Amino acid sequence: MFEAIVFYAFAAVLITAGLAVITARNPVHAAMFLVLSFFTASAIWLLLRAEFLAITLLLVYVGAVMVLFLFVVMMLDINIERMREGFWKNLPLAIVVGGIMMAEMAAVLWGRTFGVAPTPVPRAADYSNTRELGRLLYTDYAYAFEIAAVVLLVAIIAAIALTLRGRKDRRSQDPAEQVKARPAERVRLVSMPVEKDQ
Repeated sequence: MFEAIVFYAFAAVLITAGLAVITARNPVHAAMFLVLSFFTASAIWLLLRAEFLAITLLLVYVGAVMVLFLFVVMMLDINIERMREGFWKNLPLAIVVGGIMMAEMAAVLWGRTFGVAPTPVPRAADYSNTRELGRLLYTDYAYAFEIAAVVLLVAIIAAIALTLRGRKDRRSQDPAEQVKARPAERVRLVSMPVEKDQ
């Protein structure tokens, strides 16, 4: 009973944070609400006894992806009003997609509640969900795992390309020119007369 109460509490926070992500006017605030939703989703993973997935969600998304996202948002100087111009135009499509997703979730919950109960799988005494997840990732889902890694690499490169701007007042170094320099060009000995104290 206590576990169900905690689950519904975290689920309520997760839904509220998810709604705040898409309704926040400031992109930095939206990113902070997304961090909150990641934390609550990680807590739900812990309730499901998937500790490895919970820690991975915190380390990868909160620790890396969200930091990268915040850097991109802060450095791009996004025009919020221009982004919101097409909001009402895309609203009908968003409602249709959201309705389809809610219908799918309702069908899953309906089948789990009123359908045939799944038969529990017997687990060995030394069962580890981390080891089982690793076995599935690197055997059955190896190609999908590699494709996800490539997608993340492309996202990192795109973020760097978006934030790397050519500015006129920026000073840059040219390693090729620095290697060509000789010691005689860098140091100049000046002969000065010795001054005597009066």
